[in-house]
Amino acid sequence: MRRILPPLNALRAFEAAGRLGSFKEAAAELHVTHGAVSQHVRLLEGWLGAPLFERHNRRVTLTPAAQAYLEKIGPLFEQLAQATAAYGVPGTVSRTLSVNAPATFTLRWLVPRLATFRALHPDVEVKVQTSNGPLESLDESHDIVIRGGPDTFYGYSMRPFLSEERLPVCSPELMRRLPLHAPGDLRQHTLLHTSSLPRLWPDWLARAGVPGLTPAASLTFDHFYLTLQAAIDGIGVAMGPTALVSDDLAAGRLIAPLAGPRLPSRSYCTYVPEEKSADERVMLFRSWIEGEGASAGTPAV
Repeated sequence: MRRILPPLNALRAFEAAGRLGSFKEAAAELHVTHGAVSQHVRLLEGWLGAPLFERHNRRVTLTPAAQAYLEKIGPLFEQLAQATAAYGVPGTVSRTLSVNAPATFTLRWLVPRLATFRALHPDVEVKVQTSNGPLESLDESHDIVIRGGPDTFYGYSMRPFLSEERLPVCSPELMRRLPLHAPGDLRQHTLLHTSSLPRLWPDWLARAGVPGLTPAASLTFDHFYLTLQAAIDGIGVAMGPTALVSDDLAAGRLIAPLAGPRLPSRSYCTYVPEEKSADERVMLFRSWIEGEGASAGTPAV
C-alpha cells in the first residue's frame, strides 16, 4: 500500500519548533532562518488542513491536536537519529549551492558581500558561475540564477532583490583635470562605452537634452567591468549602474558629478526552479541577498 507522508522538511521544522517551543530556536537548531521555519510550518498546516500553532504576538503554542501529533512523531525522529548514528554519519555533508550570475554583477557586487553569507552560514558552500546569456540558454541546471527582470520563465519562481539606475561616473582626479558640471561639459571628455550596451550613452544624452553631443573621444570595451575600471583609472566617463558602483562611490574611487537625469534600468532578480524553491539553502541565500539588496538601496549623489 502506498504510504501517505507529509512534506518531510516541513515535518522536521514542525517537530523542532514544537519540541523547543520556539520558531527562533528551531531555526537556530536547523541552521535556517526564522522565516524558513514559519514557511515550512504553514506548508504543513496547509497539507494537514488544520492549524498546528496558536499565534500570540511574540510567542506560539501548540494546539491540543498538534501536541498529540508531536508526541507521536517526536520519538520517530529520535529513532531515525539513533539508527543513522548506528549506521555511521559522515563528518561533513556537502551543502553546495550553485549560483549563476552576470560577470560584472558578480565581480563588483556579489563577491564583496559573499564573506557575510559565509560567516552566517558556514555549512553552505556557494559555487558561483558567471554567464551573461539568457536564462533559457543555460546548458546546465543551477539552484539560483541571477538576471535582470522582472521576467517570467516557465518552471521558475522569480523575486527581485536589487534596483538600480544609470548615470555618468568618473574618477575624482579626472574631475579635477576636466570639470564636469553640466551635460554639455561632456564635449571635453572621453566617453567610455560597452559593446553589448550601445544605447546607454545615446539614451542618457537624449534625456539630458544634448542628443547631438560630440565628445572629445570615445573608447569601447567588450566587458562592462572593464568600462567601469577605465572610469576608476581616470581614462574617461562611464555610464555607471548605481548598484554596481555604490561601493566605489562610498569609497571615493568614483564620483557622480551630475545629479541627473538618471536612466531607468531593470532590477536584479533571483530565478529559482520551482522544485527547488523550498530548499533550505536556496531560502537562506534568497533571504540573505534580499536583505543585502534592501540595505544597499539606490545611493544618493
